[in-house]
Amino acid sequence: MLHQIYLILHLLAASIWIGGHLFLSIRFLPEAFKKKDISILTDFRLKFGKIGMPSLFILVITGILLAYDYDVPISKWFSFSSPIEKIVSIKLLLLFTSLALAVHSQKFVFPKLTSEKMMPVIIEIITITLIGVTMLILGSLVRVGGI
Repeated sequence: MLHQIYLILHLLAASIWIGGHLFLSIRFLPEAFKKKDISILTDFRLKFGKIGMPSLFILVITGILLAYDYDVPISKWFSFSSPIEKIVSIKLLLLFTSLALAVHSQKFVFPKLTSEKMMPVIIEIITITLIGVTMLILGSLVRVGGI
């Protein structure tokens, strides 16, 4: 029963995290680019961060708990020796990549963002969105035994 609670919380948090990034990528990013208006992106970031960051925290915690439930403790991370370990390891690598991109975006991209220099933020937003969707697909493969 505890596993089911972890899974439900993980899926709800993933819905918020991935859904927010898809909404940003599909709805707000094209508008900001077309209008050359960076406030559209910065406003979204400020508003989404209030629910996005807690959902990311929940994703990390429940992901670790689910990995342990699937018998993939920290000692087996990055071993790639079983189908489920492969998924956990790839998802962790993608998580670390997302976190690195988020730090890069906060420290280097958004502070220098101008209406003429939007391409770096566009690339990072699309990349993080694609990483999130990839992680979702990988998570769904756990149900069928991994990859």
